[in-house]
Amino acid sequence: MSEGDTEQPVGRLMKTNITLVTGCSTGIGRALAEEFHRRGHVVYATARRVSTLSVLEARGIRTATLDVTDAESIRRLQARLQHDGVTVALLINNAGYGALGPLAELPMNELRLQFETNVFGMVALIQGLLPDMVRQRSGRIVNISSVSGVLPTPFAGAYCATKAAVNALSDSLRMELQPFGIEVITVQPGGVASQFSATAAKRFHPSDASLYAAATDAIAARLGASQARATPTEVFARKMADAVLAAHPQAVVRIGHYSLLLPFLKRWLPTRALDRVLSRRFKLHRLS
Repeated sequence: MSEGDTEQPVGRLMKTNITLVTGCSTGIGRALAEEFHRRGHVVYATARRVSTLSVLEARGIRTATLDVTDAESIRRLQARLQHDGVTVALLINNAGYGALGPLAELPMNELRLQFETNVFGMVALIQGLLPDMVRQRSGRIVNISSVSGVLPTPFAGAYCATKAAVNALSDSLRMELQPFGIEVITVQPGGVASQFSATAAKRFHPSDASLYAAATDAIAARLGASQARATPTEVFARKMADAVLAAHPQAVVRIGHYSLLLPFLKRWLPTRALDRVLSRRFKLHRLS
């Protein structure tokens, strides 16, 4: 057993306590790094700019630079882990952001970057770390999705599509990796306090010439929708850690405001009725 690979008495497939979390500069990722560190895990907190992780490093959390959209960045992370003599037992794919705005007017480069970050980068990192997990015949991969991937809304089509993709990919991975002793857990948060809205707002630039100019205030409201009555990040992190460290974790975990209601509406409300509710909620009737 390598230095740092201490025994972890939770879950039959968690042989060590080496945990890697992506997207730790703020919000959910930072709270998760702190929570697992508090529980005695050896945590590697990653972000595109390692300077944003100084607070975590000061608390004894290991930090590393990682841009999930950059293959070379993933290779450097692999080299760091090899140098440290550790194998990741719990991978938490949290890195991502939301590109909001009408799909009809969303620049294609923005749509591509949304998928590169939220979907392709997640898969690339899994592929990079998977061989070591397979060799030790154990591990857990936690993909943080969103209930927005279950119930898409207007003005968030790109983001919702990436999270729907994460849900589907996670379902396939869960079945494909089970023979190798690796579990895949999909976490679908509802509203959780984070920088999500602020980051999305910086990338959204409404135009007076937009087809949706009459609904600009509704688009702005969608930007902040996830932060209305949002679950505090530390509460979310604690509940998520409890769920993913369980001896027999659920395949899909939902935590946070609206995390149960929205999938319920998607399942039971007729599609046209749901369309009418959401269209009115986001002021699309003004455009008729």
